[in-house]
Amino acid sequence: MSTTLFTAWGYDVSLLEFIAAIISFVGVWLGTTGKRITWPWWALSSALYGIFYYQAEFFASSLLQIAFVVAAVFGWFGWAPTGAVPGTLSVRNRQYIAIGTIVSVSILSPLLSNIGATATWTDAFILVASLTAQVLMIYEKFEAWIIWIIVNVTATTQFLIFEYWFTALLYAVFTVVAVIGLKRWHDSLSN
Repeated sequence: MSTTLFTAWGYDVSLLEFIAAIISFVGVWLGTTGKRITWPWWALSSALYGIFYYQAEFFASSLLQIAFVVAAVFGWFGWAPTGAVPGTLSVRNRQYIAIGTIVSVSILSPLLSNIGATATWTDAFILVASLTAQVLMIYEKFEAWIIWIIVNVTATTQFLIFEYWFTALLYAVFTVVAVIGLKRWHDSLSN
């Protein structure tokens, strides 16, 4: 699947990257609607992106995809068949998440550097913050979308720097989709 499907901006987009991007977009869009069917799409796109990231030596992002597949199983069984019923976190839990993210990224970044990862600080942040956002999605917390916005902006920047143009474009689109998700979930909050 590393066969070049087309070239965009002087960058060869593989069949694997293209299919993973399309399936991922569908999954994320379905997530904004709070529909339970989002989870199988996320699982499939995560499996495909796990292979892509491993090939590109974004090891933390590749590992993250395994966690996303597992989270998709929990999400499928955690959400009601009718979909998500958004709620909010307490201020204290928001503080714990912020502190935990800073500490985790500070520990993970040097480890990634030691194994020769393509990126360290950004990839570590994407891993830790994405795991947090995914868990919050499983528990139907609207703050997940705020974290997704930050993760997507970081990922867009990371992939632009390393010239993975197509995936950078996908994450830029994800940023917009996350803003839509934030608004939709905020409008349907059930405290």
